[in-house]
Amino acid sequence: MNRPGVHVQSGNPLGAANPHQEGPPDLRLVPPAIGAWAAAAVALNAPVRWVTWGVVAFVVVAGVLLGPTVRRWGSGVGGRAGARGGTGPAPPASTAHRAAGPWWANRVAVAAVLLCAAAGATAGALHVAEARRGPVPGLARQYAHATVELSLTSDPRPVRARAAWGGRSVVIQAVVTRVVGPDGGASGVRTPVLVTAPESWQRLLPSTRVRVSTRLAPPRPDDKWVAAVVRVPERVAPQVVGEPTALQRTAGRLRAGLRKATDAISPDARALLPGLVVGDTSRVTPELRDAFEATDLTHLMAVSGSNLVIVLVLLIGPPGRASLAERGGLAPRLGISLRATALLGGMITVVFVVVCRPEPSVLRAAACGLVTLLAIATGRRRSLIPALAAAVLVLVLYAPELAGSYGFLLSVLATGALLTIAPGWSGALRRRGVPGRLAEVLAAAGAAQAVCAPVVAVFAARVSLVAVPCNLLAELAVAPATVLGFAALAVAPVAMPVAELLAWCAGWPTGWIAGIARAGAALPGAQTGWPGGWGGGALLAGVTVGAVFLARRLPRHPWTAAGCAVLLLLAVVRPAPLTRIVTGWPPPGWAFAMCDVGQGDATVLAAGEGTAVVVDAGPDPVPADRCLRALGVTRIPLLLLTHFHADHVAGLAGVLRGRGVGVIETATYEEPPEQVRFVRRAAAGAGVPVVPVEPGERRAVGGLTWQALWPLPAPTVTPDGPNDASVTLLVRAGGLTLLLPGDLEPPAQQALLRAHPELPPVDVLKVAHHGSAQQAPALLRAIRPRLALISAGRGNPYGHPAPATVSLLAAFGARVLRTDTDGAIAVTGSGSGAGSGLVAVPLGRGP
Repeated sequence: MNRPGVHVQSGNPLGAANPHQEGPPDLRLVPPAIGAWAAAAVALNAPVRWVTWGVVAFVVVAGVLLGPTVRRWGSGVGGRAGARGGTGPAPPASTAHRAAGPWWANRVAVAAVLLCAAAGATAGALHVAEARRGPVPGLARQYAHATVELSLTSDPRPVRARAAWGGRSVVIQAVVTRVVGPDGGASGVRTPVLVTAPESWQRLLPSTRVRVSTRLAPPRPDDKWVAAVVRVPERVAPQVVGEPTALQRTAGRLRAGLRKATDAISPDARALLPGLVVGDTSRVTPELRDAFEATDLTHLMAVSGSNLVIVLVLLIGPPGRASLAERGGLAPRLGISLRATALLGGMITVVFVVVCRPEPSVLRAAACGLVTLLAIATGRRRSLIPALAAAVLVLVLYAPELAGSYGFLLSVLATGALLTIAPGWSGALRRRGVPGRLAEVLAAAGAAQAVCAPVVAVFAARVSLVAVPCNLLAELAVAPATVLGFAALAVAPVAMPVAELLAWCAGWPTGWIAGIARAGAALPGAQTGWPGGWGGGALLAGVTVGAVFLARRLPRHPWTAAGCAVLLLLAVVRPAPLTRIVTGWPPPGWAFAMCDVGQGDATVLAAGEGTAVVVDAGPDPVPADRCLRALGVTRIPLLLLTHFHADHVAGLAGVLRGRGVGVIETATYEEPPEQVRFVRRAAAGAGVPVVPVEPGERRAVGGLTWQALWPLPAPTVTPDGPNDASVTLLVRAGGLTLLLPGDLEPPAQQALLRAHPELPPVDVLKVAHHGSAQQAPALLRAIRPRLALISAGRGNPYGHPAPATVSLLAAFGARVLRTDTDGAIAVTGSGSGAGSGLVAVPLGRGP
């Protein structure tokens, strides 16, 4: 039997009796790394004066603490006798840090933390000072027009458009190298900025130099690393004044080759595979990104150290055998020596950084990958903690903006959890009879989720209930997809047909990952709201600790464990009958429902058991699908899209998912063209015909009847844009009269009233354009709604609904409800009592 004392006296950090037994973790570098990290994060947001005084204080206190040590070393007492305070053999160097040291040992440790904190604060302050130096910040504060030359430092990344019409744009990190102000004066600078540009800038590579004349704007308060936002107007093409470097052109050709090789595979795999391999998410659609966010799988779409590790494991084999004659992997089978294997691994790492771009995030991923590579090479976890701490320290000093990055924090926490928490959990699962490989995967996913979920709650104000099972299922396909993807990347420049074959093979596991994300996100309880901010994160951390504490005791109480599992399953699946019992939503006999889909429209008209007519699909497939699930809608004889703006059609995939849809009717005004093409592609993929609405058409389904009041035939009225072309319905359902005017603006509302002066008073009005200030009082006076429902997103940038509109509706006697404060809304009853039959579901309880 091994005794702890024997291991210590052996002088071997792995112990004497068992060469693979590891000693306690070496944590000496952890406090200095945390000190530098915290100080840099504070310096990014603190006044320079405070940072300066803080640095001085840190250095002075560190000098005071180190004074006695320096004097002892200077007087020659710091040798072996001084270290042990007497005579006799010195303790082994490998265990000295664990032994009870002399009185000044803690002083040295504290001084190291203070000095690293001073270095981190200095790096953060210099970074902020660099962003504030020169004329660019002043021009941005004045929203001045200027001509600037930019050197791009990142790939253009597509972003979800803020505009409801769905126009696409890209953001690019760049450095202003030359600026010409309004007075014509030019100056050379090195000022970091963020560029927002049209999609035509998507083809530019990092290191490209461009010139643009545009207006500058100040950045958001939390964007400390940039001095300004350079907003490039729509349809302005880049004026290239300097080509990218040869290195970036090579990396660009490799990335372009991978994209071309994936052209023939399924849409989800085509979008995801480049992101999985090299972090290229240019093809990822907003709905696919939302699915990955809902299931906490977004780390698979970003450049990750795990990508590098998978390839290196393929090369050098499993942990603990890399330095042995019996080592695994491809290297010994190809006759590659140990030194050549190490060199090849380093070359692969360099290529990884080059292809994925040498940005701080990529360097962070490479550093974390190399930390894990150290474990593979040595089979020891003890050496990983100081290696991870050293990587954090170096990266924070090199790129201090990482200190304020949630992505960096999540990456470090996940890596740390895999090195510290996961081994213990894996051992506990093995002792309970779980197979070894499954125990490791379960422990890794659980540990990463436990430490990362509180941080996600801080900025996202949500908790994913399906993250662990989705990560477990996706993990099965990550390694084959990554290896095949890297192979396609390498082969594409020389043999595109082979690369296409490899990409086709990689498409299967990649499609599996995308399918897991979509299936998980489609579950009604995939994620739930949670208090945001650091208070919400701390609360979730406490709940997680309590859950882990209880989980350790559940195996002793199998019935309790089974009950908890059933409750969790019900919380995720949320069967409609159970949800109706618990929440009371939707009420029995509902006739009309307005879904809470954020800043957009999606309304539902009951047309029989499990059957409904849906008007608009909202901006996001996930909430649209969840709302229809909660309503129990499985058949949609008609889906009407009032117009083609993204906040009314982008959620189409969610409406189509798992439901029988008879026909899609659309506005006759087919703008914007990008959204028109999107609707037709989605409908064709689901095998649903698309037809335009006939002006004045009358239709009926079950007990539901309606008439299309607007738009009028083309010779009569020419709409001024998609909003004024919105299909407007007068509906009669279950004794209720409803008016659904889409996003009609006041001119079209007035024309509608002139064309239909006989419009009756209505029980329910779906307020046009999310309750904007643009309303025609004459129309509201004519229809005098008893109930006015507004669909708007919480915190939307448009200020919807406008207070003036809410006041105007109330003045006409309407009861006003809105999804941003009341959640999803269902209407029951008849015309004589519709208001009393309305049910408003508070946020957090509705779909």
